[in-house]
Amino acid sequence: MEIDTYGSSAARDNHRGGFLATLRQDVLSALNRDPAARSTLEVVLGYPGLHALWGYRLAHWYWNHNLKLVGRLTSQFVRAITGIEIHPGAKIGQGLFIDHGMGVVIGETAEIGQDVTLYHGVTLGGTSLEKGKRHPTLGDRVVVGAGAKILGAITIGSDSRIGANAVVVRSVPANSVVVGVPGQIIARSKPHRLSDAPDLNHSALPDLVGVSLVDLIKRVEVLEAELDNEKDQQLKHANEKPHVHAPIEGTWSGEDFSI
Repeated sequence: MEIDTYGSSAARDNHRGGFLATLRQDVLSALNRDPAARSTLEVVLGYPGLHALWGYRLAHWYWNHNLKLVGRLTSQFVRAITGIEIHPGAKIGQGLFIDHGMGVVIGETAEIGQDVTLYHGVTLGGTSLEKGKRHPTLGDRVVVGAGAKILGAITIGSDSRIGANAVVVRSVPANSVVVGVPGQIIARSKPHRLSDAPDLNHSALPDLVGVSLVDLIKRVEVLEAELDNEKDQQLKHANEKPHVHAPIEGTWSGEDFSI
């Protein structure tokens, strides 16, 4: 995964053409991943996710040029008008699309790869009071569903999909689907490839608990049926006329024999 931000000389000279190419790619990401987007002008003027991202890129430039207070104030101003908080110290690649965006929080040491999609209510949060790396790293083409929380200095592998409202606290391999609280990792049966369209089906999630309960219920029903059959056999034998038992040491015993 390669994180490109225009605050460094390497990013300015990268293969996608630097700052202007980054802004252009940000707009194209919204057009390509939101079927409601009708024109470039509509996206530029009316998409708070794009406004927050561009505000971040300006704040990040200040941050990298040792104008940290200005960067922080810029990010807080953008937060006030968009409802999206992105720390200027975060590292975000090209093509990030924040859909709707309200309530999104991206922490200081978070890193986001290329062509990532975040829905509203997503948190990339820290779990430590220690300075240093404490926020998640997202690989390329990751999709994070609405309300999902990714916490700690963990890595989400490229082409993974995080289900809505999942809480992820451990690293996730590439090409995985994560659901539940805490997040359970499921390997894709059909890996998502670079040439595939963005995987935005963050509502198409396997129900691990539901499937497990159904399997357990079926197993209990089988065991109960076996137990009922055994009881029926015992009752059937109890109603039959007892057979005569051979005498033990020459003595007849029991109610199953009479003269």
